[in-house]
Amino acid sequence: MTTEQARRAAPSPMVFPFPVPVEQVRLAYRELHIAINGTEEEKKALGHHALLPRPWEPATCLDPELRYQLWEWLEDVVAWLNREYAWDVSGLIPSCWPLHPHMVHEIAVLADQRRRAGLAMTSDALEEWHRYCLPAFTDRMRNRLRAHCDDEHKSWPAKPRHNEHLGEASTQRRENAFARDVDALPANRRAYEQPEPVGRPRLVEVDLDTGEIKDDLLGAQPRTRTEKEPRD
Repeated sequence: MTTEQARRAAPSPMVFPFPVPVEQVRLAYRELHIAINGTEEEKKALGHHALLPRPWEPATCLDPELRYQLWEWLEDVVAWLNREYAWDVSGLIPSCWPLHPHMVHEIAVLADQRRRAGLAMTSDALEEWHRYCLPAFTDRMRNRLRAHCDDEHKSWPAKPRHNEHLGEASTQRRENAFARDVDALPANRRAYEQPEPVGRPRLVEVDLDTGEIKDDLLGAQPRTRTEKEPRD
């Protein structure tokens, strides 16, 4: 029996488990869990919670070892997704996914959502992932990539227009629009302000028997209630 025949004859499971995050990525998730569910002492020990790395947002993972292990985990997730969920070639995540920033962002979130769904005590979250998360990702991937990377990676088609966006003329045009908007604020500000009350408030002392206003404590002239004025 040849090696190839032996490989084909070897038993293989019908499905493979979702890849487990590697050590530094697990540590990042553990710290986030403590930030939400830990004791006050544990939360304080973590420092500023806004600075904690979030694996679903790779740009927050600034430690080199954590960053590299995150890429390793996402690479395993992509291989798992392609094997377990992509049947038609149009549903495959291309091998050049690290060269597509939009795919890096989306795959990180997709992996995190799948990890959380797998840890749940019921199948509800996993059903939501199957029903909404994964199909939405696949649709957006197809819409953005189209046929650009079917055979090999293609350079960014929108790069010339992006460079034009960053050009001096385009940048100055936007800055001028921002400046005009700010300059227009004083003229429009009154429309958003509350109207000032007419006159000023009066604080008076009233004789409850006769209705006579005895003293205006804020300085107005005293007056006496007339016949036409109703009494309380």
